Amino acid sequence: MDHSRVPVLEALEAFRRRGDVVYGPPGHKQGRGVDPRVLAVLGADLFRADVLTLNGLDDRRESQGVLNQAQELMADAVGADQAFFSTCGSSLSVRTAMLSTAGPGEKLLLSRNAHKSVIAGVIINGVEPVWVHPHFDAERHMAHPPGPQDVRRALREHPDARGMLLITPTDMGTCADVKGVAEVCHAHDVPLIVDEAWGAHLPFHPDLPAWGMDAEADVVVTSVHKMGGAVEQSSVFHLRGDRVSAKVLKQREDLLGTTSSSSLVYASLDGWRRHMVEQGRDLLDTALRRAHRVRDAVAALPGLRVLGDEVVAPGASADLDVLKVVVDVRELGITGMQAAEWLRAECHVDCGASDTCRIVGQFTHADDDGTENLFVDSLRVLTEKAHTIEPRPEVWMPAPESFELEQAVLPRRAYFGPTEQVPARKAAGRIAAEVLSPYPPGVPVVAPGEVVTEEVVHYLRSGVRAGMLVPDAADPSLETLRVMAKGQA
Repeated sequence: MDHSRVPVLEALEAFRRRGDVVYGPPGHKQGRGVDPRVLAVLGADLFRADVLTLNGLDDRRESQGVLNQAQELMADAVGADQAFFSTCGSSLSVRTAMLSTAGPGEKLLLSRNAHKSVIAGVIINGVEPVWVHPHFDAERHMAHPPGPQDVRRALREHPDARGMLLITPTDMGTCADVKGVAEVCHAHDVPLIVDEAWGAHLPFHPDLPAWGMDAEADVVVTSVHKMGGAVEQSSVFHLRGDRVSAKVLKQREDLLGTTSSSSLVYASLDGWRRHMVEQGRDLLDTALRRAHRVRDAVAALPGLRVLGDEVVAPGASADLDVLKVVVDVRELGITGMQAAEWLRAECHVDCGASDTCRIVGQFTHADDDGTENLFVDSLRVLTEKAHTIEPRPEVWMPAPESFELEQAVLPRRAYFGPTEQVPARKAAGRIAAEVLSPYPPGVPVVAPGEVVTEEVVHYLRSGVRAGMLVPDAADPSLETLRVMAKGQA
């Protein structure tokens, strides 16, 4: 295929060249109705590019196939049979994949380190989750993806499961053995869905971890805005083979997706694909060299430890995306959350993520010498000034197995059933009716239908006192928790 072509961008250029005047949405009429004070911040070109596909980029019948051509080029670029663009982020894309694999009351294997969007998909769909727990690393307080043996065990115990959803890479860049898990799933004749939100760049360089399609996954979801070059909410889900029906996948996307798709998202996805096909290998070569320099420089600073190949081991992770520079700051006597706040306030450096132990700086093809030096220099100043950061209460960390909660009822039933708000000290033993996800990364510690334990309550409440955010809780202070009403279980 001709990857110099960019159907969406070409259609947008043609729209402008024709000088079409639109008598339909969007109401700002290509920026003519936008407050000049807004234009001063966002720019006029953003609104000029905000054009509907119907009777804009294409005609009423979509006879030019603008979007279809762009999706076909994307599929060809990454070795998929088909690709589908989403303007609602991978939160929608992963729910689409789930709904295409298992229906209400059916079982679906799910990696328990899933993003809250997966839990939302379980609630919406009424699927019965079979949690495949990750491997908790007690020393580093992090979860490594489940492996083939874990999936094999779950499928033997639940032979009626309709498929498996695996999360890789994680927010920390650790990766699962996708090929091994795919082989297990296919031996049981079920599909593997990979939530590869952090892996849109993986198809374009051989030194990066394995790309899900190359590792024989059936559906792979990517967030191109995370590690790629598209605007926020840009997502693509890719399909290979026939274990998941392309028609069903498209219908489920139509059920969940917006009817007012953003041309800004489509155009940036289209342009990013061309950029990667034409220049991706060289751009990512540069990014990888830069990331290795940053890793070496940060590792040499006192009190900082950089996550590296030590986590690539049996029972841990199968690979590591080195573009994620994960820095443990505990030896400085502060939390990652404190480090992130200090770096933002004092150095105007915003970390990609932070938690009780570490901060994460991601490097992509967009970084340059300036951003490289700024990151290293800012961390050097942090090591010198850490003693001036005001102490916070310590986060109490339970034993790893404490995070494997009992699923007492289906998440959908717990979420939509009668509930009550109880003091946190009285929540242990009750069935959760809400999602409790420290953010970032947004992986739920508690999901609806799980039995709350004293250990988890203690961990979450100590985390909140130390600065942890749990934005999806009905009471973000966690003074109270939402649980199923008594007698409903």
